[in-house]
Amino acid sequence: MSAEPFVWHELVTSDQEKSGWFFKKLLGWETKQVDAGEFGVYTLFQKDGKDIAGMMNPTPDTPKQAAYWHSYIAVEDVDGCAEAAPEIGGTVLVPPHDIADVGRICIVADPMGAVAHLITPL
Repeated sequence: MSAEPFVWHELVTSDQEKSGWFFKKLLGWETKQVDAGEFGVYTLFQKDGKDIAGMMNPTPDTPKQAAYWHSYIAVEDVDGCAEAAPEIGGTVLVPPHDIADVGRICIVADPMGAVAHLITPL
């Protein structure tokens, strides 16, 4: 488990080409597209050959439909967090599920609606 709780940043956008071009020009990043199966293309942002963030299209489970950045918070037990969230006033927006070669994720919201993406990395 990473010592830092925020372990990955991801841009959700309906236009990966336009958003990718913007951040490449603004921040000097490179992009690498990979096949995300049923989710289409997933774009990795890279700096000096190292993956530093990702970009994806909205999915039916995406909490918001406008373009936005979100971060993944590393947790020891995604399933335990998903079970606990409703007990303490939160909501599970996307139930726990596995992402191949990445880890197990879920999306929850706190009682005020703040969305948190949780991951137990591989």
